Order: sequence, then structure tokens, then C-alpha cells
Amino acid sequence: MKTLTITRPDDWHLHLRDGNVLQAVLPWTANVYGRAIIMPNLKPPITTVAAADTYKQRILSHLPADSNFQPLMTCYLTDSLQPSEIKLGKETGSFTAAKLYPAGATTNSEHGVTDIKNIYPVLEMMQQVDLPLLIHGEVVDPAVDIFDREAVFIERVLTPILADFPELRVVSEHITTSAAVDFISAQSDRVGATITTHHLMINRNAIFQGGIRPHMYCLPIAKREEHRLALRKAATSGNSHFFLGTDSAPHLTHLKENDCGCAGVFNSPNTMECLAQVFEEEDALDQLEAFASRNGPAFYRLPVNADTITLEKQAPDNIPAEVAVQDSATGIHVFTPPQALTWRMC
Repeated sequence: MKTLTITRPDDWHLHLRDGNVLQAVLPWTANVYGRAIIMPNLKPPITTVAAADTYKQRILSHLPADSNFQPLMTCYLTDSLQPSEIKLGKETGSFTAAKLYPAGATTNSEHGVTDIKNIYPVLEMMQQVDLPLLIHGEVVDPAVDIFDREAVFIERVLTPILADFPELRVVSEHITTSAAVDFISAQSDRVGATITTHHLMINRNAIFQGGIRPHMYCLPIAKREEHRLALRKAATSGNSHFFLGTDSAPHLTHLKENDCGCAGVFNSPNTMECLAQVFEEEDALDQLEAFASRNGPAFYRLPVNADTITLEKQAPDNIPAEVAVQDSATGIHVFTPPQALTWRMC
């Protein structure tokens, strides 16, 4: 196969940040994807309809006039958030979903939820108005090993949520383990999961290859090879529970390369090239459209995009090593997969 044309994909988990970083990274998404779920973990976080609407306008202001890209906004859940804000966000269309960050789990999560019971009234409202819950699925208990936090979260938090709110739609974001694959696969279609590009391409060895590799460090952290293989099997299976969420998370290079580097991988510039390679390696190019373009809209009950993108079997020559950011001494390092890419966007 020399070319591959699929329905235009969507990104169901994306960090755009704000200000000059937003302006620098937005084109890499808007030029490829029809829509993206925008993460709300800014400083301060997006916890109100007004904040979501204002942030959306900032995003739209940086798009070319002829762009059809649609940012889908989310609400950051806190211990004190009121159910009425969720109801208003659903009624106005300002919120497409709401995001659960366990407090301290990842970047800018310090305002997150300290005890899941604290937001049960909010979850009840979300179930009532049919607003999906997006979950960073890791416990923050310091007694739990970092490589086990996802599996423990499923047992301690996710399983009770699904039992206590039987009609709530839930997305377990950026899953990284075979335990998560098995758990999600066994659920009804009200439960889905996103999988990132980098978790399909690297295991935890990549973080320590010849030294510390800060640009391979993300949360949830990459796991053993057996888990990467389970993710690849799930993503390429066509199973509608699984869909693309890049979790592309830009950080300035100097904030990654220090003694307490930020967690996050910026992969927007080469996600589709990476996915084409993964799906070809798994002899499943015919399933790429389901994973990238169809399963996500089906879960969110949205139409698929009307247009297409095309990839060609050729090494890409237009992916930068770093994306420049105005008024910053350093740019944003682009994810470098462990092997040379063999597909490019036309």
C-alpha cells in the first residue's frame, strides 16, 4: 500500500496550554484533526462555564479564518464544584465532558479531587444530564508503586464509580496496562478508553536508554513491554471501546530538562505518521480509521467528520525536532519514536 485515505481523525485528549504555547502548538492539531477534547488543567483551572467559554475563544482566535477545527471544552472537577455548574455547562453546550484529576496525580492537578466521595453529587448530576466523565486513572497513595497506580485505581475508584452510577458514561484516559485493556473490554459501551501514540511506541526502557530521557517521561508512566503489546492489540483490534487520545502535552524544553522535569510528551506533529507505522506493523491498516476517526465520535454521540486525510508510504521530511515558542529561550521538543518513521501526511 502506497497511500492510505481515512476519515479525518479527532483527538479525544489534548493539552493546548495557553498564551504563546497555545499559539505555537495549535496548528499541529488544527491542520490534521476535526475536533479535540481540550484539557482544563490551566492555571487557574477551567472550573466554570465562563472560564471554558473564554478559553475556547482564545483558542478560536488563533485559528486561520478558513479552519473548521472545533475545540471541545471540559470542566475541571474539584472538591467544591457545584452540580449546578455542570448542569449549566451541559445546557449551554459549553462542556462536552468533565475531567477527574486525583489531586497531585499529574501536571497542574493540585486543585483536583482529594476523595471521590466529595464529588458524588456532581457525578449524580453528570449522570442525570448525560455529561461524560473523563478520568486520569491513577491513585496518588505514596504507598503504591508508580507502575501499579493505574491497576489500583481501577480496583479502588473506577469500579465503585461504575457501580454507583450505572448510567454515567466514562472514559479512562491514556490507559497503559493490560489490566486496563481487559477491564475496559469487559464493560458496556458506556465505558471507553483513549490510548496515546507514545504508549503504543515505547515501553519504560525508553525513559532510561543510555541515561535519563526526560522527553520520554509522562504520566501515566510507560510500562513494561507486555503492557505496550496489550495496548497495540487493543488499538488495532477495531474494538469500539478504544479510540485515539494523544495526551499531547507540551512543555518548554528547559522545564523538561531539569532536576524535577515536567511530565508530558508533545506528539501532535507526528501522531498520524506514528499510528500508520504501528498499524502497519500490526498488519491492521484497515483498522486505523476506526481507532482514529470513528470510535471516538460514536462514544461521544457525534457525527464523524465529513472530509478525509491521506498518508503516503514515504519517510516524513516536515516534522521538526522542536517547535519554537515566541518570547521563550527554548521551544517544545517533539516526540521522537525509537525507530525511523515510514509514513507521512500528504
